Amino acid sequence: MRLQDFQVSDRDLSDAALSEYLESEAIAVDTETMGLLPQRDRLCLVQLCNLEGKVTVIRIARGQTNAPNLKKLLEAANVVKVFHFARFDVATLRHYLIIKVQPIFCTKIASKLARTYTNRHGLKDVVQELTQVELDKSAQSSDWGNAANLSEAQLSYAANDVRYLLTVRQKLIEMLQREDRWELAQECFQVLPTIVSLDLLQFKDLFEH
Repeated sequence: MRLQDFQVSDRDLSDAALSEYLESEAIAVDTETMGLLPQRDRLCLVQLCNLEGKVTVIRIARGQTNAPNLKKLLEAANVVKVFHFARFDVATLRHYLIIKVQPIFCTKIASKLARTYTNRHGLKDVVQELTQVELDKSAQSSDWGNAANLSEAQLSYAANDVRYLLTVRQKLIEMLQREDRWELAQECFQVLPTIVSLDLLQFKDLFEH
């Protein structure tokens, strides 16, 4: 993938990019962090992609606590935000940038509800089956903290994590509707902000006996 195929910005979306993304019915979103614990491992990148294939990678500075244009977009009620494993990304965005993402579509939840014939629900497996594209995940475990000097492989990885999500979403919606699970999926998406609140307060097994 050539670097000119997408835009890299620092700290926030530009006003022009915000206006363009707000015109979308849905956008794909992903984050890159220093690890898997939001309270410990800082947010480094936020990636976005719309239906036209416009990809923006936003570099988040160490200690940064807000991104006003990104907040407007991710809280816009008329734009569905599509994640793979939304639970983590939504928690990270809330913890570091005080963004309360809504409305949400999670392709991992949708995959688990629709693709009950397999236990392979990672992004690479879902994208490969539904779009016939094999993602290169070799840069998945890498240092995202030096955002000013990311390699071409890292930027390509970050972009591809959102590039196919909207196509995957549409195919999963079709499967969920066919199997009469679409309403159940939407109920799962609606409860995600509450689950994120519990995660950030470090409640575990709240619904267990």
